Amino acid sequence: MTAYDVIVLAGGAAKRLGGADKPGVRVGGRALLDRVLAASAGAALTVVVGGRRATARPVVWTREVPQGGGPLAALGAGLRLTTAERVLVLSADLPFLGPGTVDALLAAAGQPGREGALCIDPDGRDQPLVAAYRAEPLRRELALIATEYGGLAGLPLRLLTADLDLARVDAGPDAAFDCDTWDDIAAARARIREHGAVLDEWITSVKNELGIELDVDTGVLLDLARDAAHGVARPAAPLTTFLVGYAAARASAGAGPDEAAAAVAEASRKATALALRWEAEAAAAASGESDAAGGQAGGAKPDAGREGTGTP
Repeated sequence: MTAYDVIVLAGGAAKRLGGADKPGVRVGGRALLDRVLAASAGAALTVVVGGRRATARPVVWTREVPQGGGPLAALGAGLRLTTAERVLVLSADLPFLGPGTVDALLAAAGQPGREGALCIDPDGRDQPLVAAYRAEPLRRELALIATEYGGLAGLPLRLLTADLDLARVDAGPDAAFDCDTWDDIAAARARIREHGAVLDEWITSVKNELGIELDVDTGVLLDLARDAAHGVARPAAPLTTFLVGYAAARASAGAGPDEAAAAVAEASRKATALALRWEAEAAAAASGESDAAGGQAGGAKPDAGREGTGTP
């Protein structure tokens, strides 16, 4: 497995979202930032450039100087804290980024003579914030840009990629899909509920919520549920019950019955809260309500006065 650090740019004013706290907006019951962190869970070190918040796994926090200085300034701030030879660079608004894309980027960045690799979108446009870079050339280019322009604040990302020898990775239409508007958020929420994807998304969300790592054979479990419940019409229920039981058993291993009961109650509470978030998103979509009218569904309020950059 390739050793790497990851820098996630989670600042930005999110003007097209009305100033909402974009990294905290939920898709499939999970914050956008947490979805990106899950895709890059193999990193030795994770640096998030942006305002501090609760996250699904431990990270190191930093801010660009000056705050609001743009993605190059944010990247420079994050890069100073990394030590790995390869650095994954991601924006915090990628709901469909997966470990497969991360692996493909790291592999392409390791090709002889290459200084990194970045994703391209369906229109063939470079996505420098869905990319893996060799650390030394990345530091070199940032230093040269800072010397030429007197700093990194306010400069466009194209200055960075213009002189690097980068491989291009076509990871499909979803990997580089980012959420810049409420329409993008609505499209992402609808897409994860498409037939054939919704159960995988739900089970992944539940496992992340409960903090468990488990390969679930949903086919076997669904067959069991069908036989036991005579063709139950809501297959998410038995699957979720199983995960709650597993989480409770792990949390209460070696403990007494009272502790086991408390573990079941706590795991059930977390899964119920997650299910309610899914229900709220579906209800909002069905009624045609706009998140822009009432703030992001389930997300944190904007961090007034602490606007940074990193996600456009």
